[in-house]
Amino acid sequence: MKALVIKSTGLWYEVMANQERLMVRLRGKFKLEDKKLTNPIAVGDWVEINPNEQVDGEWVIIKIYDRENYVMRASPRKKGHDHLIASNISQGVLIVTLKRPRTSIGFIDRFLITLESFRIPGVILFNKEDLYAEKELRKYEELKEVYQKIGYQVDLCQFESQVTEDTRSLFKNKTSLLSGHSGAGKSTLINQLIPEATQEVKEISDFANKGVHTTTFAELFYLDDQSAIIDTPGIKELGLSEIEDEELSHYFPEMRQFLGQCKFHNCLHENEPDCAVKEAVGDAVPELRYQSYLSILRSEDGRK
Repeated sequence: MKALVIKSTGLWYEVMANQERLMVRLRGKFKLEDKKLTNPIAVGDWVEINPNEQVDGEWVIIKIYDRENYVMRASPRKKGHDHLIASNISQGVLIVTLKRPRTSIGFIDRFLITLESFRIPGVILFNKEDLYAEKELRKYEELKEVYQKIGYQVDLCQFESQVTEDTRSLFKNKTSLLSGHSGAGKSTLINQLIPEATQEVKEISDFANKGVHTTTFAELFYLDDQSAIIDTPGIKELGLSEIEDEELSHYFPEMRQFLGQCKFHNCLHENEPDCAVKEAVGDAVPELRYQSYLSILRSEDGRK
């Protein structure tokens, strides 16, 4: 029987099959193109399940269907391994906050790079508008101009009090991966969109002004028959996986247009002469994004 994985808890998976929720185990070892993975199955996967002949009432996964796409990160716990975040998604939605907690530019860009590697559209929602003074509002306008110019949708929100119809429409007829730091507002948004989800929400800790983790495992929530949200655990760092230095600029849309125009075919756009990307910095390539690119390239933000 074909089923959709809607929650991963490590050893067990919750699936939806024929309008019924079932808890299933994984049979055997599964590999993803010979990659080293900490988890072979992700929320969003379609799988084939069979009754367990040895245990009455138990189901087992015997096959993983081909994925349209997937998002993964470098495992923070197991060196040299990757962790699947979600699969078969229509768009990635990043919840960003400029205050309590503050989301770094590097985190935003690593998330967008991860999406770009599979040509998955990205949306950036700046939450907690009510906390923003003039300084934060100026910063938001600056970032909005940068990211909209290179093709990403950007909106300013306040999930605690209201989710606008414009925000609701973003999720219509799509499977959306929802990500962001703990405390940014993912659970609050889900509770507003799907009241029956009752995701736990906790206050921001005073220590280091960081959020308290409330989501332990990735989970898929249905908005309607054609729309779903995959909620992910709050991520402090997003280590990029399998992207070589020479490829990094391919995942910056504003740099991609200049590829092949540099003097050297393997140009890293750092210190090389006659570099088309460097010549475009401050114009087609925003200075903020170029500095973020260099930071990631030099592994100054935990990429490797």
